[in-house]
Order: sequence, then C-alpha cells, then structure tokens
Amino acid sequence: MVGIIMGSDSDLPIMQEAIDILENFDIQIEVDIVSAHRTPEKLVDYSKNAHLRGIKVIIAGAGGAAHLPGMVASMSPLPVIGVPVKSRNSIDGWDSVLSILQMPGGVPVATVALDGAKNAGILAAQIIGASDKCVLDKIITYKEGLKLKVEEASKRVRK
Repeated sequence: MVGIIMGSDSDLPIMQEAIDILENFDIQIEVDIVSAHRTPEKLVDYSKNAHLRGIKVIIAGAGGAAHLPGMVASMSPLPVIGVPVKSRNSIDGWDSVLSILQMPGGVPVATVALDGAKNAGILAAQIIGASDKCVLDKIITYKEGLKLKVEEASKRVRK
C-alpha cells in the first residue's frame, strides 16, 4: 500500500496523477491531507504509524515552504517521495523544490520534478515492485508501452 498525503486540498489536482498511476498498477492507496504547519500532531501520528497500517511507501506533496515530505521522512522508517507543488503563493515553485530537495544527511527524501506526481507514483510502484513480482510485471509492461509510443511517434515524423 502507498500513502499519498498532501498539505492542502488545493494540492489534489497535482497529486491525482500519483493516485491514477497507482490505481492503474492495482496498488492499494490511502489518501489524506496532513499539514505540517496546521496539523502537526496528525503529522507526527501519520509519520510514526504509517508502516503499522501496511503502508510501504509514502508520497508527500507540498507547496510553498513544503516541509511535509522532510518532516515525514524525519519520523518514518519508510521511503518518502516528495512532490514539490507550485502553489499560488509560491516563488515559481523553487521554494517547494528546494525545501524538499535540500534535506540534511540522514533524512533522505526522493524528490521528483515540480508538479511531478505521476513520476512519484511510478517510483513508488517500482519500489514495491522490487519485492512484488505482480507489480514488477505491470511496470515492465508499462515501460514497454512507453517504448512503443516513442517508436510509433518516430515512424510518423521520420521522412
């Protein structure tokens, strides 16, 4: 199971891409809003107990100061994938990117591109696929599909 959390419901349109890709791989998900700044107690509880509920990977999306992924990673034994979200009060998204990317040694957060929730979902599936052959087979099929799309596009544009 993958936990998908975000700091605000305004992040949902971006985080929906992770939800969709994981559902496509038939991976069970748990989605919630956990604000690092507005619900710190919920953040602590979620971070410390997600693995006890069967979650294997956490995807955390946040905009602005974007403390959510790093704070979760500081308390959880699980891999955390951070999705920087370009919010309305953002500085072109760089504040979110750097807040998630520049973690201190010992507290890793795998960081995807700005608004890159789809890649976060794929990365979470790959992590799970490392120990789940069914998921691994779906990822192999997905990647083959990407290859075929490029080959088809190449045939259309080649002269």
